[in-house]
Amino acid sequence: MYSKISDFISDFDQEIAITLKVLNTLTDKSLNQKVSDKGRSLGKIAWHIAGAFGEIGSTAQLQLDRIDDSPVPESAETIVDAYTKSAASLKEVVLKKWDDESLNEKINMYGETWSKGQTLSALLVHQIHHRGQITVLMRQVGLKVPGVYGPSFEEWDKMGMTPQE
Repeated sequence: MYSKISDFISDFDQEIAITLKVLNTLTDKSLNQKVSDKGRSLGKIAWHIAGAFGEIGSTAQLQLDRIDDSPVPESAETIVDAYTKSAASLKEVVLKKWDDESLNEKINMYGETWSKGQTLSALLVHQIHHRGQITVLMRQVGLKVPGVYGPSFEEWDKMGMTPQE
């Protein structure tokens, strides 16, 4: 849970950069990859992440534009552009509407009572969770996964080191 807006913004900026690194690796062809017939496609998960800032932010009364969750674009670039705009919009509205003191205020989130600081934490964890799903699907479709919190398997070799198993 966040108690300072500046701490959230620092983490938010870092997570946005990491997610963009992952999303920018996607190809239009890769968007249809699924883990199973009943699972979401890679494109659907990426589009869900792009739309989540508007969905969660609006539920938290931040008055953000929302992305229609369907249909999923056929272009990876369209998803990246929407994600970038949505993230910038959320950051701008949080900085404008909330302050450190307001982060302890309670709000109704999906039938539960959360503090605004807890809502910001959930927003980032939600993104991280789905970003992990994306990296699994990227491997299945043969894309190189970029390092997230350290080098990926493919990046060890570029560093002149033996990949860890």
